[in-house]
Amino acid sequence: MIIDAHQHFWDPARADYPWMDAPELAPIRRAFGPADLAPLLKANGIDASIVVQCRSSLEETEEFLRIAHATPSVIGVVGWVDLTDAALDDTLDRLRGSPGGVKLVGIRHQVHDEIDPDWLLREDVQRGLTAVFAHDLAYDFLVRSRELPAAIATAQAFPQARFVLDHAAKPPIADGGSAEWSDRIEALATCGNVWCKISGLATEAVWNDWDAERLFPFVAHAAECFGEDRLIFGSDWPVCLLAGSYGEIKTALEACLARLGPQMRDKAFGMNATRAYRL
Repeated sequence: MIIDAHQHFWDPARADYPWMDAPELAPIRRAFGPADLAPLLKANGIDASIVVQCRSSLEETEEFLRIAHATPSVIGVVGWVDLTDAALDDTLDRLRGSPGGVKLVGIRHQVHDEIDPDWLLREDVQRGLTAVFAHDLAYDFLVRSRELPAAIATAQAFPQARFVLDHAAKPPIADGGSAEWSDRIEALATCGNVWCKISGLATEAVWNDWDAERLFPFVAHAAECFGEDRLIFGSDWPVCLLAGSYGEIKTALEACLARLGPQMRDKAFGMNATRAYRL
């Protein structure tokens, strides 16, 4: 099974997405749903996808579970919950028991938008993560270089848990990269319970001036750090449309991974996501 392990649905006419207010995001400030994604999956040989949270909203998580329940190609949901909620166990039980609840595979919070770079290490957040892992869910790190030390400490604090690093921690590709990102990615990868999504890279490059060759050093570094068993492909559709079409993104990442060996490509496009999220 070929899996796109990172895509989104949203409708700005029905909900507020604060991160979408920037003028340069106008091209994607419209509704995107399963009917828009289905032909793209078919055209690009993708069998299934995982839909990932876009806003801090339980209502969105519940909506995504309903969509997954009605859409066979959506095999997993990475949703949002309030990690600081003292009643989080009850919330997770309710989500798991709702229509589509069996497809809840992970939780995510937009940590890189928090003022505190050590937000993940707060006592109430760590308590919430304990509840997430007690429900056999993975946790997606949405962080940049600034928050990677806290992510490393968190992965070390929960050695039996499963973590997935989104977008390879958003390397500063447009600026040519940074030693801070490279070193901290390497440190995170020493935690054997962390997988790394090769996703969202084109939108970290110059949107109208990128290709597979420019992405390759960042993919290669992630591959060197995490190895062939812990890299995961994700399109980051429809955010990726800012930089290229679904097909262009998939082809570029596939080319990068293929240069690193057939096993690297094959595992990243399915097997590794299955293990990370217990699909």
